[in-house]
Amino acid sequence: MGPIRKSHLVTLTAIGMSVFHLYTAQFGLFSAIVQRSIHLLFALLLIFLTIPMGGKGPEKATQSKLSTLWDFFLFLLSLATVVYLVLQFREIVMRGGATTTYDLIMGGILILLVLEATRRSLGWSLPIIALLGILYALLGDRIPGLWGHKGVDLESFVAYQFITTEGLFTVPLGVSASFIFIFILFAAFLVASGTGEFFIDFANSLTGNWRGGPAKVAIVSSGFFGTISGSSVANVVSTGSFTIPLMKKIGYEPKFAGAVEAVASTGGQFMPPVMGAAAFIMADMLGIPYIRVCLAAMIPSILYYFALFYMVHLEALKLGLKGIPKEQLPRLKKVILQRGHLILPAFLLVYLLVIGYSPMKAGFWSIWAVMGISFFKKETRIGFKKFLLALEKGAMISREVALACACAGIIIGVVTQTGLGLKFSTLVIEACKGELFLALIAVMFTSMIMGLGLTTSAAYILTVILGGPVLIKLGVDPLAAHMFVFYYACISTITPPEALTAYAGAGIAGSPPFATAFLAMRLAAIAYFIPFLFVYYPVLIWKGDLLHILSAFLTAIIGCLALGSAIQGHMISRLNWVLRLLLFIAAFTLIKPGMVSDILGGGILVAIFLLQRMKNRKR
Repeated sequence: MGPIRKSHLVTLTAIGMSVFHLYTAQFGLFSAIVQRSIHLLFALLLIFLTIPMGGKGPEKATQSKLSTLWDFFLFLLSLATVVYLVLQFREIVMRGGATTTYDLIMGGILILLVLEATRRSLGWSLPIIALLGILYALLGDRIPGLWGHKGVDLESFVAYQFITTEGLFTVPLGVSASFIFIFILFAAFLVASGTGEFFIDFANSLTGNWRGGPAKVAIVSSGFFGTISGSSVANVVSTGSFTIPLMKKIGYEPKFAGAVEAVASTGGQFMPPVMGAAAFIMADMLGIPYIRVCLAAMIPSILYYFALFYMVHLEALKLGLKGIPKEQLPRLKKVILQRGHLILPAFLLVYLLVIGYSPMKAGFWSIWAVMGISFFKKETRIGFKKFLLALEKGAMISREVALACACAGIIIGVVTQTGLGLKFSTLVIEACKGELFLALIAVMFTSMIMGLGLTTSAAYILTVILGGPVLIKLGVDPLAAHMFVFYYACISTITPPEALTAYAGAGIAGSPPFATAFLAMRLAAIAYFIPFLFVYYPVLIWKGDLLHILSAFLTAIIGCLALGSAIQGHMISRLNWVLRLLLFIAAFTLIKPGMVSDILGGGILVAIFLLQRMKNRKR
């Protein structure tokens, strides 16, 4: 295919994918396997059309004709296998699930295509885990002891993966094919209308003049932008290209600037209302409304951003930094009058979710709300060309999520078909001797290790199918167990050695990647221990009566002040190591709900504050 014809085919395929999902969002989904297989087909076609055999990265102009022909062959093979499944599915159901040779051949080819497309788009990590899972399923009868099983023959394995909703087409791909795509498309339309620029200008006009202003702009704009993007790396690239140079310009170290942007961008994945793709999967797995997941994420995400904001303020105090002069900043009134209307669809989305609309319907009507509201001003108007570009952009972003969900589905199929999930729970509980704290540490490390080479969604799915039942068996609230895994999957993107979000920030800042990642870990310290607290005290994920929830929230906010000062070694003035240690204790006791602990933590914090104030007066 020539370059022009190929680009046209990519555009048509991407727009076709978006139109298909808009149609099913309004008029209803097809049967589970048909809906999910068509969604997967579009993702496969886009991957084979846009990402060469060598994997992600700039496509070389000198790519061989043989390689191009191979990509086109895989494109046609993807089309053939999925079209076969869609056309034959009714007959397969009529046969009671009995498979023919053709079914098995097509199923085997589709599994290989998914593995190859995942390798191209997400790297080797997830396909290798899937391949190990396949080997475990096929050769499990040769493994001695509790880890072994009676074995699964190749025909049974392929049939289970291909014609049931327990393998390739299990819950994650189902959620991607219904909810996630529509929300990604919603974000693409918001970006097309200029909402991203509005968030940056709004943050600048609000906090740019404050002490260390650009860092606070980074936090506010990344927090807002993250609610519509759901991708931490995309967030860094979008807002960081503006905020990081400004932070460096007023005096922040390059590694600090990169770390602040990375931490702020990571928080977007668990900041309501949109959050990351894994939040939709969580709602579906738990069988609860998506708005309930948003509510559970609200307090921890506010604590996360408040702690980061305070630490950035302390850093500015230590360095004696000022903000950006007011005359160089956009005026808040002008920003709101010019682009403020663009935020209305986000409020509509929340309203529709609250009154009981499904995420799919809420997303669908919010997309058309963006279209309509964009016409209020000439500079925000989404014309026909922008409309098509938004359709294409949404599909291009969603292809990786779809492949991650499909490949994770292969592993989920192995877990359920071999009974590994039940064995894993038993073995971990035995190893931890029934101690919840030890089990939490085991699941925490599993989630973070999975997240080192996988997307947040894939890391969450793989950890929660194995670790989730362990925590629930030990008495953890199911929502708290899932949120626990979700948080550590999110913050794995700023955790070395493969801290992709921190490295993206370091790339823009021109700072050492590892130093930036370790500093990002320090700035995000609260995110590493608060999941333990909401497991023991679910009031932090909005479980309990309103008075207890508000009381826990307010004392936790004060605890963030203690934590920030302890980490930065600064309150009114520099702190010695004894005072810092005491502040760590105060932070923990304040963030942990409870009257006695709150009084103890508050007493320590007030005492240190008064001591510092007296010393300053003497000076």
